[in-house]
Amino acid sequence: MDIATPIGILVAFGLMIWAILMGGPLTMFIDVPSIAIVFGGTAGVILINFPLADVVGTIAIFKKTVLIKEADTNKLIAQMLEFANKARKGGILSLQDSIDSIDDKFMVKALQMAVDGQEPADLKAMLLTEIDNIAARHNNGAEILSTMGAIAPAMGMVGTLIGLVQMLANMDDPASIGPAMAVALLTTFYGAVMANVLFIPMAGKLKTRSKTEILQKTVITEGMESILSGENPRIMEQRLHAYLAPKKRESMFK
Repeated sequence: MDIATPIGILVAFGLMIWAILMGGPLTMFIDVPSIAIVFGGTAGVILINFPLADVVGTIAIFKKTVLIKEADTNKLIAQMLEFANKARKGGILSLQDSIDSIDDKFMVKALQMAVDGQEPADLKAMLLTEIDNIAARHNNGAEILSTMGAIAPAMGMVGTLIGLVQMLANMDDPASIGPAMAVALLTTFYGAVMANVLFIPMAGKLKTRSKTEILQKTVITEGMESILSGENPRIMEQRLHAYLAPKKRESMFK
C-alpha cells in the first residue's frame, strides 16, 4: 500500500479544515446546493464525455494510486536471473514448478507461455501487445481523472454564475442575498479543492504508477525472451539493467 496518497490527502484537507475552524464553524463551508452543482455536475459531464463502462472501469484503476504494492525492480531482475539459471540446468520445463509460487499474473502468463514451448519472438510480441493494452487502460483512467480536474472548477464557475444571478434578482430582499452569495462562492471553492487536491494529483500519481508497472512488465518480457533464447545470465543482467539508472543497479555477479 502506498501511504503517501492518503497521507497527502489527510494533510491537505486537515490543514484546510484547521484554517476554516480558526475563523469560524465548519458549517459555514457546507452548502447543499453548491455540493449538488459541483459534484453532480462533474459526475454528469463525465458520463457525457466518456462511455459508462470506461467510467465504471476507472474505479478499479483508481485503486492503483493507493492499494498497490510496488515491486523492487532489482529484486525482479534477480528473480528473472534465478529462472534463467534454473532453465539452463533443468531445461525450460523446470520453470513449471515456479508458477504456483508467483502472485504476479503477468509473470505467471509469461512463464506458462515459455513452458508451453512458445518461440522467443512470438512470446515477446504477445507480451508487448498485452503491455500496450495495459498502458492504454491506465492512460484512459488518467485521462478521466484529468478531465474531472478540468470540469470541477468549470462547474464551480457555473455555480458562481447561478448564485450571482439569484443574488442580483433579489436585491430588494436582503435575506436572500446571503444564501445566493454562499452558492456563488462555495461552488468555486468546492471545484478548486476537488480539482487541485484530488483529481489532478491522483491523475499524476496514476501516470507515475503506470510508468513503473510498464517498465517492470517490460523487464519480465525481455527476461523471458533471454531465457528462451538461452542467453548467458551475465549478459541477460546487463540487458535488464539498461532499464535502471546506473546508481540503482545491483549486480548478482560481483
